[in-house]
Amino acid sequence: MKKIFFYLMLVWPSLVFAQSDVISQLNETIKAGSAKELAKFLNQNVDITLEGKLQSYSKAQAEFVLRDFFKNNPPSEYSVIHQGSSKGGQLFAIGQYKSAASVYQIFMKIKTVGSQQLVDDIRITKQ
Repeated sequence: MKKIFFYLMLVWPSLVFAQSDVISQLNETIKAGSAKELAKFLNQNVDITLEGKLQSYSKAQAEFVLRDFFKNNPPSEYSVIHQGSSKGGQLFAIGQYKSAASVYQIFMKIKTVGSQQLVDDIRITKQ
């Protein structure tokens, strides 16, 4: 029992760090308005809700959709409102994205796929 506890004490901090590291990297790509960098963190299929319309896209298609969003709404500011994980351990992040003309809330759901944590769902809602 002590071995299991000791193992968990060693592994748990690295898991928490890896989770927060993925979210911080995602936040930096959004601040930069880089669809190309954001695409590196996308699952093979991604649900994107934009202007109230939910669509499922391949990773490549999602990159184009996000590129158009960033092109039409260049970031002036991005801040994290909340981040955490569900009871099942699924990570999420909520941020406020400001462009010159509008303010958006961005919600990202992150799914563990193999050993990677990838964005599975992005919701961009105009405030």
